[in-house]
Amino acid sequence: MDRYARWNALLELLTESGRVTVEEAAERLDVSQATIRRDFDQLAQQQMITRTRGGAVANGVSYDLPLRYKSAKHSAEKQRIGEAAAQLVSPGAVVGLNGGTTITEVARALAVRPDLNAVGDGSQLTVVTNALNIANELLLRSRMKIVVAGGVVRPQSFEVVGPLGGALLKEVTLDIALLGVDALDVELGAASHHEGEAAMNSLMVARAKRVVVIADSSKLGSHAFARICPITQVETLVTDSGASSSTIAAFREAGVDVICA
Repeated sequence: MDRYARWNALLELLTESGRVTVEEAAERLDVSQATIRRDFDQLAQQQMITRTRGGAVANGVSYDLPLRYKSAKHSAEKQRIGEAAAQLVSPGAVVGLNGGTTITEVARALAVRPDLNAVGDGSQLTVVTNALNIANELLLRSRMKIVVAGGVVRPQSFEVVGPLGGALLKEVTLDIALLGVDALDVELGAASHHEGEAAMNSLMVARAKRVVVIADSSKLGSHAFARICPITQVETLVTDSGASSSTIAAFREAGVDVICA
């Protein structure tokens, strides 16, 4: 287990229990206590946890983790979701993508589709994104036309937020928006931990003919700080097989087409 995966696991333990000792963490992660002490010290320096004698406590009940810490979480599910979501995109379409680890898998799946990369016959894809890492993935792997919204970059997610990017999004029309979210609930809709990201995502929703939410099952039925859009604006949900039948039924009853990868 690399450092970022280990840190993610430690933060998950703290989210679940609120407090964990060095001995407990070392046993759960199958590493030495010295390694856990170093991890706790480094996380505390970043103000992500509070160090205690013999352990650590959580600073809050929810974490807006930097993107690099999230890469190992539900990785297999996210890859399957990304591949399924990419199949919803037609050649020649204008696609909106935000940021996050699940959307990174969508971008990778889009990049390897040869029918989306042809130039000159109308099949080349146009991608509009506010995430620098997504733009980088596609620039390196494909021949698509990439449009990047401007603004202030959030280091946690590599997403650009603010009025500069919003001005661009107001001037484009998207055939389909594929959006990663922090939470999706039948009553509360789609939401993000950060209000700036939510505002940019809301603009994508407003400019899209079709809205597809990409979310692994751990995000379903949960809530986050800032709403992106109500459930009535979501046409399709792409999730994984870990979603319960009752959860899927609730979204379908709300008019959402659910695809389980």
